[in-house]
Amino acid sequence: MKKLLTLLLALTLVMTMFTACGKKNEGTPDTDPTTAPTEAPADDADPTEAPADDAAATATAKTGLAIVTALGKSKNAAADADGLAEVDSTVVAVLVGEDGKIVDCKIDVAQTKMNFNAEGKLTTDIATKFKSKQELGAEYGMVGKSDIGKEWNEQANAFATYVIGKTIDEVKGIALNEEGKTTDADLASSVTVHVNEFIDAIDKAVASAQNLGASSTDKLGLGISTDMAKSKDATAEADGLAQAYSHYVVTTTDAAGKITSCVIDASQGNVNFNATGVVTTDLTVAPESKQVLKDAYGMKAKSGISKEWYEQANAFATYVTGKTLDEVNGIAMTDGYATDADLLSSVTVHINAFVEVINKAVAQ
Repeated sequence: MKKLLTLLLALTLVMTMFTACGKKNEGTPDTDPTTAPTEAPADDADPTEAPADDAAATATAKTGLAIVTALGKSKNAAADADGLAEVDSTVVAVLVGEDGKIVDCKIDVAQTKMNFNAEGKLTTDIATKFKSKQELGAEYGMVGKSDIGKEWNEQANAFATYVIGKTIDEVKGIALNEEGKTTDADLASSVTVHVNEFIDAIDKAVASAQNLGASSTDKLGLGISTDMAKSKDATAEADGLAQAYSHYVVTTTDAAGKITSCVIDASQGNVNFNATGVVTTDLTVAPESKQVLKDAYGMKAKSGISKEWYEQANAFATYVTGKTLDEVNGIAMTDGYATDADLLSSVTVHINAFVEVINKAVAQ
């Protein structure tokens, strides 16, 4: 009887412990905490930490622009042929990643040909506006002369694509012959034009690139506008002038269509000639753009706000950053000048040309 009583007490104790454990574990997983996974499932990931792909997608990138101009193809007028003032500006826009590799690249050329006769009179209408080679496309007319049957813009685009993913040292290491053409068999299948000017401009664009707000996934655009409105005939007292005045804009835009970065520049390619149609400009001196000239351009002393041209261009570029193209087109102006008081405190130059070329860059 005593043994039976002891057995019943022991059994009661076991049942009591089982019941208590059952109540304690109600509503909890059956997983043994000692065997729980050491890594949280994907759904439990910390939302403050972006996945690697998202981090790459939002990486910052530098925006760069460079212009390399040459006058060397200009020539004197003759009794039976007009003279030529030719201004060739190779223009490159780049987007450069944090690792120094080129994320995107655009290449264009503003080739401006202005004629004058042996009497020193311009024979090209000064109201002419010139298309860049990218804008000309098939109109440029290289296909018929190309060994590979490709137009200039197709070859420039192929080269731009080729340098994406490369560092500037790798671009400068592309093998060329004495003419400046590539000797790489794969590249030569799509690019037979001279690329030494491309490489020179890419080098300068990468060197000038800045963190202006762009991301590596933004769209890169390049716009150019060229006229010769300030050109004039020669007289007995003064040389004539054939001036290719070009404005350049690089933009990056995000998926929402907002401008995330903007660079504005301009160049004045001047070729002088006398009343007998002889070129008087030293054609070996390459004109520099206004962003390169900076204070040497000489606007500050004539400016009502004591700001140089490049400072005003940079201020306008900053002003349009964060705006959509519709908002840029909606900026109030009179006779090409801004009328907004805040904008006028930093920009008093004509902005109509800036807006025109921003439209081209974003559209591209």
